[in-house]
Amino acid sequence: MTSTDFDPRLHQQMGEVLAEVRNLRDAFRASEVKSDASRASMHQRMDQLVDRVGKVEGNVAAVQEDISEMRPVTDDVKRWKLMGLGAIGVVGIGSMALGVTFADVIRRIAVAVIAR
Repeated sequence: MTSTDFDPRLHQQMGEVLAEVRNLRDAFRASEVKSDASRASMHQRMDQLVDRVGKVEGNVAAVQEDISEMRPVTDDVKRWKLMGLGAIGVVGIGSMALGVTFADVIRRIAVAVIAR
């Protein structure tokens, strides 16, 4: 081909191909920028999640420590409750026996007074 065989359509098509390549490159760059921003946002959320999980673990450890400190007190209170119920039962039985004895004494006094 010589310079006289210059075909303007070929140059036009080459220009269109170059323009499409540039458009594709720009679109690819824009896509990369969006992807980078999305990944940065995801990493930030993951970091926040790690921080929150760390705080929750710390709180759970503190609660478990508190519970282990409370357990002996709770066991003592349960023991006291059972002892109190036992004492109430003993007092109730004693009061019932005293009441029956007192009633029997009054009945005997009444019989002795009436029988005279």
